Amino acid sequence: MKNAILIHGKPGKNDYYNPAFPSSSNFHWFPWLQKQLLIAGIATQTPEMFMAWQPDYRIWSKELGHYDITPETILVGHSCGGGFIIQWLSEHKDIKVAKVVLVAPWLGSTGDTKTDDEPIGGFFEFNIDPELANRVGSIIIFNSDNDAETIHSAVSRIRQAIPSVKYKEFHNYGHFCGSDLGKDEFPELLEEIVK
Repeated sequence: MKNAILIHGKPGKNDYYNPAFPSSSNFHWFPWLQKQLLIAGIATQTPEMFMAWQPDYRIWSKELGHYDITPETILVGHSCGGGFIIQWLSEHKDIKVAKVVLVAPWLGSTGDTKTDDEPIGGFFEFNIDPELANRVGSIIIFNSDNDAETIHSAVSRIRQAIPSVKYKEFHNYGHFCGSDLGKDEFPELLEEIVK
């Protein structure tokens, strides 16, 4: 059975602990996209990563392990979620999936400045598997021309390591958050997933 797993990014600490703020898996375009995929006949889950403001790779990996991942699975990751998918697939060389869509993928901060919300538990301590494309039907990156330099750097690293990745650049979409898009709908992403 075709299924999709949507993996959110890293929220700010204040947002994570704000009771009036939605959980990460229920924010931006995630609820809308999940509903659209369900309507399209694709069983879709949006795992909620615990303590997502300080991502712990061990926790995220354990959470993803609760879901069926088969050669028909579509993995979608936003920001830290996209970087997580690349790391997880690079380290799980026995896994095959139908499609991976990375929306503004992030592979950690650069430079010497570390903060208390940096990823832990081995997050982003890996080498991108150059053979990853052989185990994935297609890999697509969504990137915006006005996103942060750390995102552009991550996109560049992924494209260099996996030359066959499909690339889509958008103008003025920021970090693809609901506030950047001006809505909580993301039809371009839906179209890419279902085609």
